[in-house]
Amino acid sequence: MIISASRRTDIPSFYTPWFFARLAQGYVLVPNPLNPTQVSRIPLSGDVVDCIVFWSKDPSPMLPRLTQLDDQGHHYYFQFTLTPYGADLEPNLRAKDAIVETFCALSQAIGKNRVVWRYDPIVLNDRWDIQRHIAAFDGLCRRLANYTDTCIISFVDGYAKNRAARREGLLRAVTPDEMIAVAASFADIAQAQHLSIQACCEPMDLSAWGVAPAHCIDSARIAQIVGQPLDLLAAQGQRPGCGCACSLDIGAYDSCLHGCHYCYATRGQNLARRNHALHDAASPFLLAEPPQYRVSARTYGSYRRKVCQQQLPLPD
Repeated sequence: MIISASRRTDIPSFYTPWFFARLAQGYVLVPNPLNPTQVSRIPLSGDVVDCIVFWSKDPSPMLPRLTQLDDQGHHYYFQFTLTPYGADLEPNLRAKDAIVETFCALSQAIGKNRVVWRYDPIVLNDRWDIQRHIAAFDGLCRRLANYTDTCIISFVDGYAKNRAARREGLLRAVTPDEMIAVAASFADIAQAQHLSIQACCEPMDLSAWGVAPAHCIDSARIAQIVGQPLDLLAAQGQRPGCGCACSLDIGAYDSCLHGCHYCYATRGQNLARRNHALHDAASPFLLAEPPQYRVSARTYGSYRRKVCQQQLPLPD
């Protein structure tokens, strides 16, 4: 079984103590995002969890505790989002030079094959045109090439939760010609730095321009990390074109404090701050306990192919 921690929020940045408390207890309670009264009890013990995939823009709070994961025998890797944007699009992140240092330190601690760089999403607007992105990507590639083997890109999508940013002109749709121009230039830059480059859930196939479809929760990478192949289903309930393996997400929407204007997972910072204020690091729930919930009874004896099938009502 693969744990995703998490597409819905930044657990390493904001909820590291809670995550390690849940590891100690051996389980987490996760409400269905579509029906919070339906709660799944997801085991976190090493005999059930094959690999943990962390998603983060700044996992610095987790770095001092990586040895704890290693000592407990957990397999894991990071999807590390690092873009060149400033407060115009990512208002609550640390200075990017400091985050680059965190990226390098993480890679040195666990190995470059366990830190996947995400230049994600690519936003085009009056300030961020194609040429500026090319220059920024080139600069980041030169700094990160020795600390990762893969870069995953994606282009910004329109969601209900980023509608205000689109109205304000911070985001706009990216045309197919613009996607091709960016992909072709990025592929040349990445190739020069010996980096693989992939695209996450894009509506058009960019392989002809050197950018292959991505597998963010990647069966091949997980097999390399774990040391054996695993029998994993393809993910369901994701966007069209997703190449991920099936996983169980233990995060919660509307709980990330980064405040990124393009975010698909948070409706607004006031709501995220209210939810975060109710967070209890000792609780089995990431956010406040939902009222009148029912914990579903599921068995995890066959925890690869079977568990993925059982968990489809709990979308990532």
